[in-house]
Amino acid sequence: MAEHVILFAGPMGAGKTTAIQTLSEIDVVLTEAANTERDVVDKATTTVALDYGEIMVSDEEKVRLYGVPGQRRFDFMWEILKERAVGMILLVNNDAADPIALALEFLEEFSELNNRGGVVMGISRSDVAGGPSVDDYSAAIRDVYPELVVPVFTVDTRNSSQMRLALMTLIMNIEARSAFTLNGSTAA
Repeated sequence: MAEHVILFAGPMGAGKTTAIQTLSEIDVVLTEAANTERDVVDKATTTVALDYGEIMVSDEEKVRLYGVPGQRRFDFMWEILKERAVGMILLVNNDAADPIALALEFLEEFSELNNRGGVVMGISRSDVAGGPSVDDYSAAIRDVYPELVVPVFTVDTRNSSQMRLALMTLIMNIEARSAFTLNGSTAA
C-alpha cells in the first residue's frame, strides 16, 4: 500500500485542525491547549504539538495528515514533522494583518517540502474579510520564488469537497514528480 505523509502548515487560526478533521476518516488526534495569545487570534485553544488524521484516497493509497502548530515558539515540532513529509498544504487566513507575508514566510520555512514533493496553498477566511485575491498570492509567490509552482485555492476548511480538491491536487503533483524522477527526468 502506498502512503503519503502530508503536512498542514500555516499561522495560528488558518484552519489546519479543522481541515484535518474535515478530511480524516479516523478520529483525529489533537494536542490542543489553552490559547495564551488571544490578542493574536481570538480562539480558546491552539495546537501545541500536532494534529493527526488519516484518509484513504484509493484502495491502495493512504494519506497521513499532520497539522503543525502555527506559532513559531513551537517550531521545533515543524522540524520533527517535516522530516517524513512529502508535501504540504499551506493554509493562510485571509483576514490576517499581512497574509501574503505570512504565506511567503511559511513557504520559506518549509521550502524543502516543495523540493521533495510539492505545496498547495489554501486561502481560508476569505469570506469574512476582504483581502488579497488568489491572483495577488500567486503573483507574490512568482515574484519571490519564480521557480515554484504552487497551486492557490480559496478554501473553506470545513468543506470536504474543497479540502479534498486541495489534497488531491497535491497528491497528483507529488506522484507526477515521482514518475518523472523514476523515468530519469528531473522534477522542476
